[in-house]
Amino acid sequence: MTGPLDGIRIIDLTAMVSGPLATMMLADQGAEVVKIENPAGGDFTRSAANRQNGVSASFLNNNRNKRSVAINLKEPAGRDALMNLVATADVFVQNFRPGVIERMGLGEDRLREVAPNLIYVSISGFGETGPYADRPVYDPLIQGLSGLATVQAGSDERRPQLVRTILPDKLTGVTAAQAITAALFARERNGAGQHVRLSMLDTVVAFLWGSDMGSQTFVQGELPQQAAASFQDLIYETAAGYITIAVQNDREWHALIRALDKPEWLDDPRFLTAELRQTHIDARLDLIQSVVRTRSAAYWLDQFQAENVPCAPVLTRSELLSHPQVQANDVLHEYDHPLAGRLRQARAPARFSACTGETPVGAPTLGQDTFAVLSACGYDQDTLAQWVRYGIVAAE
Repeated sequence: MTGPLDGIRIIDLTAMVSGPLATMMLADQGAEVVKIENPAGGDFTRSAANRQNGVSASFLNNNRNKRSVAINLKEPAGRDALMNLVATADVFVQNFRPGVIERMGLGEDRLREVAPNLIYVSISGFGETGPYADRPVYDPLIQGLSGLATVQAGSDERRPQLVRTILPDKLTGVTAAQAITAALFARERNGAGQHVRLSMLDTVVAFLWGSDMGSQTFVQGELPQQAAASFQDLIYETAAGYITIAVQNDREWHALIRALDKPEWLDDPRFLTAELRQTHIDARLDLIQSVVRTRSAAYWLDQFQAENVPCAPVLTRSELLSHPQVQANDVLHEYDHPLAGRLRQARAPARFSACTGETPVGAPTLGQDTFAVLSACGYDQDTLAQWVRYGIVAAE
């Protein structure tokens, strides 16, 4: 793949979603990502549900444009092979639980012996120190500990709710990719590598602070309990389908009133200002819902568009595929995978004017590139074949 990161080599020891998503983003931007996997099954997501011809959607959607090298890192020869790969790399990424990578003999100090200017990246769940550092972690645990589940509920008094997507995992992946490119840029300036550390917990807490932690922003002015402005969301049921409407300022409020043909709302004392409309949010949303329910989604979307009211249909995942705006953005691409067949995936969202788009390379089979990558490091075919017999490496 060509792209702005063309020429950057990344050794990827991550699994599941947060790490693989980060390195896939970088691979989409042209970096060569060598995914190191255990010969005994590889990344756990290879065995996830929703598979076709033995290939899981989860693995496909987080590992395209990568190469797979299957090495048993419990074997001294396997660790030596990894060190030879690291010596050729710009970035090394791992998301083992804190302390594990050091016990494997692959800590930062050891790797800098062969790659002094390496960008060494550690992704953890709860962080590297503290009472939770050594605990196993999955996305729901971070949603709970970070406060995200309470934010999703709408109030401290309500039963917490999980966001119905693995937001902490994916957000950490995006944050890690940005941090890696920042570290690479710094190295271009000063020639020095560094250790980039981030946790899923830190990532979500920082993410929430931008919009959901205003009541905790002023020291000694915190609210003891977060009350809900409203338990209603901005999804409206119509006579046929659902829509979403979001109005913020007076101009948009007046446009909404015109579209709904409710001029009497202009003089309602509860809605005269943006602050009053927020204070009386439940009454306002109830009134809007009572009117919107009388006609179809298509009717109201036409009315709102004519008045320039911010609105959109609420689509199912399958309906998304054929929506004209999604098609106009050319965000969904199809291509053939040698095992899984015809695939549909979302392209990398950022487009670079200096780079031509290319058909992605589908996620690799386990050990697909073992011989090619290790041969380039100087290992001969006889040695690699012997390693396969001894279980030190695996190859397709």
